Amino acid sequence: MKIAITGGIGSGKSYVCRILEKHGIRVYDCDAGAKRLMRQDADLQAGLKKLVGEQVYSVDGILQKPVLAQFILTGEANKQAVNDVVHPAVARDFEKSDCSWLESAILFDSGFNHRTHFDFVVCVTAPIPVRIERIMQRDHISQQKAQQWIDAVMPQEELKARSDFEIVNDGVRNVEEQVVNLLNHLDGLNHPGIHLK
Repeated sequence: MKIAITGGIGSGKSYVCRILEKHGIRVYDCDAGAKRLMRQDADLQAGLKKLVGEQVYSVDGILQKPVLAQFILTGEANKQAVNDVVHPAVARDFEKSDCSWLESAILFDSGFNHRTHFDFVVCVTAPIPVRIERIMQRDHISQQKAQQWIDAVMPQEELKARSDFEIVNDGVRNVEEQVVNLLNHLDGLNHPGIHLK
């Protein structure tokens, strides 16, 4: 069974992934995977050079992030073109990994949900004020900047509507309990009659 975890910035996806890891589930991190592949995957590097220009990598093969960022920020079409080079490589890497869970903040925004098959999508949610507070603390930015980051991606309500399950990480409800309930539910779908303790 392949399961994707998504959620807006500051919702606490990483926290949910740490709980899953405590239960013996390794989660493939799309962000980390993309960064690693941009450093190591020759085909992906060739694709980016063709798209952005040779200068996107230094002579010793180091990704020039400012060059890539400048290209992406030039327009939506450029951003999509970079996604079309990076995401298929990430999808292949995930499929080759021994992970059956994947974490992606932009699962739907980027169309990654169409690059590989998922049986279920789990959305981690939190109230906007809680998310703003988390982002401000984590990245040491202003409330206005944190709000801009939230506004730049798919609204939480839409993410929730397109997902199969929700884990509420509002600082009030017990997240670990919700994760265990979810695992029990999924395990029940996989092996009717068997439950995790």
